[in-house]
Amino acid sequence: MNESENHVSGFVTLLGRPNAGKSTLLNALLGTKLSIVADKPQTTRNVIEGVLTMPEAQIVFLDTPGIHEAKTLLHKRMSERIREALDGRDLILFLVDCSRRAGSQDEQALGWMKDISCPVILVLNKIDLLPDKNALLPLMERYSTLREFADIIPISAITGDGLATLRQAIVAKLPKGPRYFPEDYLTSQPERFLAAELIREKILHHTHEEVPHSVAVVIDTWVDEPRKDGTTLARILATVHVERSGQKAILIGQRGTMLKLVGTEARTDIEKLLDRRVFLELFVKVTPDWRQRAAFLAELDESTQSQRE
Repeated sequence: MNESENHVSGFVTLLGRPNAGKSTLLNALLGTKLSIVADKPQTTRNVIEGVLTMPEAQIVFLDTPGIHEAKTLLHKRMSERIREALDGRDLILFLVDCSRRAGSQDEQALGWMKDISCPVILVLNKIDLLPDKNALLPLMERYSTLREFADIIPISAITGDGLATLRQAIVAKLPKGPRYFPEDYLTSQPERFLAAELIREKILHHTHEEVPHSVAVVIDTWVDEPRKDGTTLARILATVHVERSGQKAILIGQRGTMLKLVGTEARTDIEKLLDRRVFLELFVKVTPDWRQRAAFLAELDESTQSQRE
């Protein structure tokens, strides 16, 4: 067979509980930062698509929100996104934080795949946090009694341990097929959506308690201005929505120090993403109970963001 006949391609969904390391793994597999990362539950609110193209394969990864109880309309929409990402997949990577004691919530998360017929690889992440690697064996045995897995692979998405083995296992499980996208294609997520996510990531890093869960970011205006030196400046105005006035005060900080810090760090990452200069201006607005407002949640949708002027 020639190379085209041996080429494989397919859609691979990353699934697991919050903080299992799905977004970190996606970024590590792609070799670039695409999905935001923070040590807060429910950091990922949307399904993030990332495409890895290799000579022998093209893999379309779908990073999903962490499996959790749907308490608000936002949470229900996140759960709907997870179900959509499981439909018609070629392979599922079920991530487990092996440094955390397994419990009933892990078993409940496995329940999301009870009607799934495609292969599932159990990925035991964060082995770098295990003082004794022998602890992996009973964990493997426990999960093997709950479901049949096509493979069980220990990794560390942070250090890169086991990633080569995981890539090989993924390619081995995918069907033969052509490339769906050009070689340099990375994602279908619009730049506006990715920029809003990077702003939210910095807020997650610098705030605590109830603030991270109550934050939403909307890009209000985005103008690409040609400069005299032949480059382009992206002039971006964004609003950070919170649910209470106390959260607004925290985000702004004394004399605006917190908002300035968030803006500076976000601008740096957005410039790396766009590969051009960025002027970023942030505002904070109190929007009570936005997580329960269908119209507002529609504004956060990536397809809506891509249509904004």
